[in-house]
Amino acid sequence: MTVIARRLAGHLARGIVMVLVVATISFFIIRNIPGDPIAARYQKLIEGGASPEAAERATAVMYGFLPKGTLWQQYLDYMSGLFHFDLGISVTNPGTPVTEVLAGAAKWTVLPVLFGTLLSFLVGVILGVYAAVKRTGKLGDVLAVSGSLLHGVPQYVLALLMGAIFTTLLPILPSDGTADILYEPGFNAGYIGSLVEHATLPVVTYALASYGGWILAMKSSVVTVLGDDFILAAELRGMKRSVIFRYIARNAILPLFTILALSLGLLFGGSIFIERIFNYPGLGFLLIDSITNRDYALMGGAFLLITVAIVVANILADLFYSVIDPRVRSTEEVS
Repeated sequence: MTVIARRLAGHLARGIVMVLVVATISFFIIRNIPGDPIAARYQKLIEGGASPEAAERATAVMYGFLPKGTLWQQYLDYMSGLFHFDLGISVTNPGTPVTEVLAGAAKWTVLPVLFGTLLSFLVGVILGVYAAVKRTGKLGDVLAVSGSLLHGVPQYVLALLMGAIFTTLLPILPSDGTADILYEPGFNAGYIGSLVEHATLPVVTYALASYGGWILAMKSSVVTVLGDDFILAAELRGMKRSVIFRYIARNAILPLFTILALSLGLLFGGSIFIERIFNYPGLGFLLIDSITNRDYALMGGAFLLITVAIVVANILADLFYSVIDPRVRSTEEVS
């Protein structure tokens, strides 16, 4: 078995254990949140004069299921369904499986957050290199200050600011929703243009919210690399500064790939504040809505989706890091 195959097997085993542990913890925490909507509906029917049997049938029809038995019995049923990729029925969407609800929200979150994250990563990395190389000049100071300011501003403040500027002061972008109702959903220019227009503010806000972290991290990494012996040796050998610059950037960016992979895993959690402010029906919006409505199955499914995404991202980051960094690969082969 190759080194990569052994590492993959180990990561998968740990990932499965982590997913099961998170599923277990989230199940018991969620079930102990006060305010069960199913029990409340059942009690309301009883108070309205319905018999216990009729109230149970009506509740089961409305929500698609009615938890029975002890908490441990419900847990065993939940884990059994989990192994069959059945996350239950959503209470806030009666009769709809949780997997369908999550899939419907994911399409509105994944692409905007992905574009926003990658955009901020590329811009932050490039400007972070210049901020480190020019750290004694005015350009370096300006870049460092911009990164610090944006890194310290909360997401909801950025979202409110972007909304105030581009929907009120300069009303050039829509303030909420995913597309205008005037266009028929499908692969046509009008609908696609409307999707892009509605996604612009969330994407730009995602990018601005994470830009500061990337530029500061890249600057710190570059400054560390600048002190390495191979940079001094390259300068003494008279290598061109452009070549040295490529060496610096390539070595400094390696630690950021792991952070990027984890950030891409977290994108399945969406951004509660940004999506709520722009009324964008993504995973973050769905998560806060499920918590508000005590939708146990949907809450558990959302937490599980985020966990699986982070585990997969972590595995891919580790394998990718081994491929792009010869030092890690050679160490693994020796061991």
